[in-house]
Amino acid sequence: MQEIVNYWGTGRRKNAVARVLLRSGSGKITINDRTVDDYLPRFFWKSQAIEPLAVAGVEGKVDIMVNAHGGGLTGQSGAIRMGIARAILKLNPDARPVLKKAGMLRRDPRMVERKKFGQKGARGKRQFSKR
Repeated sequence: MQEIVNYWGTGRRKNAVARVLLRSGSGKITINDRTVDDYLPRFFWKSQAIEPLAVAGVEGKVDIMVNAHGGGLTGQSGAIRMGIARAILKLNPDARPVLKKAGMLRRDPRMVERKKFGQKGARGKRQFSKR
């Protein structure tokens, strides 16, 4: 009997967090117990999320289970992308240069700027009138 080995990867973007479980299989991808097409309806979200599989050349060879929460679907798809890339690194450390060159191992540092007191928002100020 062959032992099933699990590879974990965590991805974050903005307020979204994705915990990714990767194991050898037939290429089935589930996000929060739903299919990838059902969870990420836009083509851009889906293609961004599964991009590391094509870059590393493991498309159709691994099953992926994702637990994503926080933020919106754009942030979650970016977090899933990073989580999958990190899990692939644990599966195959030789894929690091390819994934790094494609920019999949770099965390997007952009976050929402906080609202400041005395202002309407992060940057928005009250209208100024000289008279």
